Amino acid sequence: MKATDLRQGLGVKIDGKIAVLTLVEHRTPGNLRAFIQIKFKDLMSGKSFERRLGSSDDIDVVDLDRRQMEYLYSDNSGATFMDSENYDQIVLSTEVLGDALKYLRPNSQTIVLLFDGNPISLELPPSVELTVKDCPPGVKNATVTNQTKDATMETGLIVKVPSFINVGETLKVSTMDGSYLSRA
Repeated sequence: MKATDLRQGLGVKIDGKIAVLTLVEHRTPGNLRAFIQIKFKDLMSGKSFERRLGSSDDIDVVDLDRRQMEYLYSDNSGATFMDSENYDQIVLSTEVLGDALKYLRPNSQTIVLLFDGNPISLELPPSVELTVKDCPPGVKNATVTNQTKDATMETGLIVKVPSFINVGETLKVSTMDGSYLSRA
Protein backbone atom coordinates (compact mmCIF):
# COMPACT_ATOMS: atom_id res chain seq x y z
CA MET A 1 0.00 0.00 0.00
CA LYS A 2 1.25 3.49 -0.81
CA ALA A 3 2.17 5.74 2.12
CA THR A 4 -0.52 8.27 1.11
CA ASP A 5 -3.23 5.59 1.61
CA LEU A 6 -2.24 4.72 5.19
CA ARG A 7 -4.78 5.33 7.95
CA GLN A 8 -4.67 5.25 11.72
CA GLY A 9 -5.39 1.80 13.19
CA LEU A 10 -4.00 -0.22 10.26
CA GLY A 11 -1.76 -3.20 10.95
CA VAL A 12 1.56 -2.94 9.10
CA LYS A 13 4.82 -4.84 8.84
CA ILE A 14 7.84 -2.54 9.32
CA ASP A 15 11.42 -3.84 9.63
CA GLY A 16 10.05 -7.39 9.94
CA LYS A 17 7.90 -6.48 12.94
CA ILE A 18 4.11 -6.29 13.24
CA ALA A 19 2.91 -2.82 14.28
CA VAL A 20 -0.26 -0.73 14.47
CA LEU A 21 -0.32 2.84 13.14
CA THR A 22 -1.28 5.26 15.91
CA LEU A 23 -0.77 8.53 14.00
CA VAL A 24 -0.64 9.35 10.28
CA GLU A 25 0.00 12.96 9.16
CA HIS A 26 0.52 14.32 5.68
CA ARG A 27 2.94 17.25 5.96
CA THR A 28 3.96 19.81 3.37
CA PRO A 29 6.66 22.06 4.86
CA GLY A 30 7.28 25.35 3.02
CA ASN A 31 9.08 24.80 -0.26
CA LEU A 32 10.19 21.22 0.54
CA ARG A 33 8.65 17.99 -0.71
CA ALA A 34 5.59 16.59 1.04
CA PHE A 35 6.04 13.58 3.29
CA ILE A 36 3.99 11.27 5.50
CA GLN A 37 4.86 11.26 9.21
CA ILE A 38 3.75 8.05 10.93
CA LYS A 39 3.83 6.92 14.53
CA PHE A 40 3.47 3.20 15.12
CA LYS A 41 3.44 0.82 18.06
CA ASP A 42 5.44 -2.39 17.83
CA LEU A 43 2.98 -5.03 19.04
CA MET A 44 5.59 -7.44 20.38
CA SER A 45 7.60 -4.97 22.49
CA GLY A 46 4.88 -2.34 23.05
CA LYS A 47 7.28 0.49 22.15
CA SER A 48 6.26 3.40 19.94
CA PHE A 49 8.36 4.66 17.04
CA GLU A 50 8.13 7.46 14.50
CA ARG A 51 9.14 7.37 10.87
CA ARG A 52 9.05 9.74 7.92
CA LEU A 53 7.94 8.24 4.60
CA GLY A 54 7.95 9.60 1.08
CA SER A 55 4.61 9.85 -0.71
CA SER A 56 5.47 6.98 -3.07
CA ASP A 57 6.92 4.57 -0.45
CA ASP A 58 5.27 1.15 -0.18
CA ILE A 59 4.30 -0.34 3.19
CA ASP A 60 3.23 -3.95 3.81
CA VAL A 61 -0.24 -4.05 5.36
CA VAL A 62 -1.15 -7.06 7.51
CA ASP A 63 -4.65 -8.21 8.34
CA LEU A 64 -5.32 -7.85 12.06
CA ASP A 65 -8.45 -9.45 13.44
CA ARG A 66 -10.23 -7.11 15.89
CA ARG A 67 -12.52 -8.86 18.36
CA GLN A 68 -14.76 -7.36 21.00
CA MET A 69 -13.84 -9.05 24.28
CA GLU A 70 -14.63 -8.67 27.96
CA TYR A 71 -11.80 -8.28 30.47
CA LEU A 72 -12.48 -10.76 33.27
CA TYR A 73 -9.57 -10.83 35.74
CA SER A 74 -5.78 -10.82 36.18
CA ASP A 75 -3.55 -13.32 37.93
CA ASN A 76 0.10 -14.44 37.86
CA SER A 77 -0.21 -15.91 34.34
CA GLY A 78 -1.65 -12.70 32.83
CA ALA A 79 -5.02 -11.14 32.04
CA THR A 80 -7.99 -13.26 30.99
CA PHE A 81 -10.36 -12.02 28.27
CA MET A 82 -13.59 -13.63 27.04
CA ASP A 83 -14.82 -13.43 23.46
CA SER A 84 -18.31 -11.87 23.45
CA GLU A 85 -19.54 -14.04 20.57
CA ASN A 86 -18.39 -17.59 21.29
CA TYR A 87 -17.35 -17.26 24.98
CA ASP A 88 -13.79 -18.53 24.34
CA GLN A 89 -11.27 -17.32 26.91
CA ILE A 90 -7.73 -16.19 26.10
CA VAL A 91 -4.87 -15.08 28.35
CA LEU A 92 -2.55 -12.21 27.46
CA SER A 93 0.72 -11.95 29.37
CA THR A 94 1.52 -8.81 31.35
CA GLU A 95 4.60 -8.19 29.15
CA VAL A 96 2.38 -7.84 26.07
CA LEU A 97 -0.21 -5.68 27.85
CA GLY A 98 2.19 -3.25 29.52
CA ASP A 99 0.23 -0.49 31.30
CA ALA A 100 -3.03 -1.21 29.44
CA LEU A 101 -4.52 -3.03 32.45
CA LYS A 102 -4.37 0.18 34.49
CA TYR A 103 -7.11 1.57 32.23
CA LEU A 104 -9.45 -1.45 32.38
CA ARG A 105 -12.01 -2.31 35.03
CA PRO A 106 -13.00 -5.98 35.42
CA ASN A 107 -16.00 -6.87 33.22
CA SER A 108 -15.33 -3.97 30.84
CA GLN A 109 -15.41 -4.33 27.05
CA THR A 110 -12.30 -3.79 24.92
CA ILE A 111 -10.94 -4.75 21.51
CA VAL A 112 -8.25 -7.43 21.33
CA LEU A 113 -6.02 -7.52 18.24
CA LEU A 114 -5.26 -10.98 16.86
CA PHE A 115 -2.67 -11.90 14.22
CA ASP A 116 -2.93 -15.43 12.75
CA GLY A 117 -5.31 -16.35 15.59
CA ASN A 118 -2.86 -15.32 18.32
CA PRO A 119 -3.67 -12.36 20.63
CA ILE A 120 -0.97 -9.71 20.37
CA SER A 121 -2.34 -6.47 21.82
CA LEU A 122 -5.26 -4.40 23.08
CA GLU A 123 -6.88 -1.43 21.39
CA LEU A 124 -7.92 0.98 24.13
CA PRO A 125 -10.54 3.69 23.64
CA PRO A 126 -9.29 7.33 23.70
CA SER A 127 -10.57 7.76 27.27
CA VAL A 128 -11.96 5.65 30.10
CA GLU A 129 -14.01 6.35 33.21
CA LEU A 130 -12.40 5.33 36.51
CA THR A 131 -13.35 5.90 40.14
CA VAL A 132 -11.00 7.63 42.60
CA LYS A 133 -9.98 5.16 45.30
CA ASP A 134 -7.58 7.32 47.30
CA CYS A 135 -6.45 10.96 47.31
CA PRO A 136 -5.72 13.76 49.79
CA PRO A 137 -8.81 15.66 50.96
CA GLY A 138 -10.28 18.27 48.63
CA VAL A 139 -9.78 22.00 49.20
CA LYS A 140 -12.82 24.29 49.09
CA ASN A 141 -12.76 27.24 46.65
CA ALA A 142 -9.68 25.84 44.89
CA THR A 143 -11.19 26.19 41.43
CA VAL A 144 -9.32 29.38 40.50
CA THR A 145 -5.71 28.23 40.95
CA ASN A 146 -4.11 25.44 39.00
CA GLN A 147 -3.23 23.18 41.94
CA THR A 148 -3.00 19.43 41.39
CA LYS A 149 -2.66 16.38 43.61
CA ASP A 150 -2.06 12.68 43.01
CA ALA A 151 -5.15 10.45 43.00
CA THR A 152 -5.04 6.67 42.96
CA MET A 153 -7.74 5.18 40.76
CA GLU A 154 -9.54 1.86 41.34
CA THR A 155 -7.17 0.07 38.93
CA GLY A 156 -3.98 1.35 40.61
CA LEU A 157 -3.33 4.12 38.06
CA ILE A 158 -2.01 7.36 39.60
CA VAL A 159 -3.37 10.51 37.97
CA LYS A 160 -2.67 14.22 38.60
CA VAL A 161 -6.07 15.77 39.34
CA PRO A 162 -7.33 19.23 40.39
CA SER A 163 -7.46 19.81 44.14
CA PHE A 164 -11.29 19.81 44.31
CA ILE A 165 -11.55 16.09 43.37
CA ASN A 166 -12.59 13.76 46.23
CA VAL A 167 -12.58 10.01 46.92
CA GLY A 168 -15.45 8.17 45.21
CA GLU A 169 -15.80 10.49 42.21
CA THR A 170 -15.75 9.05 38.71
CA LEU A 171 -13.27 10.72 36.35
CA LYS A 172 -12.59 10.62 32.63
CA VAL A 173 -8.91 9.70 32.04
CA SER A 174 -6.97 9.77 28.74
CA THR A 175 -5.48 6.41 27.73
CA MET A 176 -2.80 8.10 25.60
CA ASP A 177 -0.89 9.71 28.50
CA GLY A 178 -2.89 8.91 31.64
CA SER A 179 -3.96 12.49 32.22
CA TYR A 180 -7.15 13.80 33.85
CA LEU A 181 -9.73 15.04 31.33
CA SER A 182 -12.89 15.80 33.33
CA ARG A 183 -15.44 14.50 35.78
CA ALA A 184 -17.64 11.79 34.33
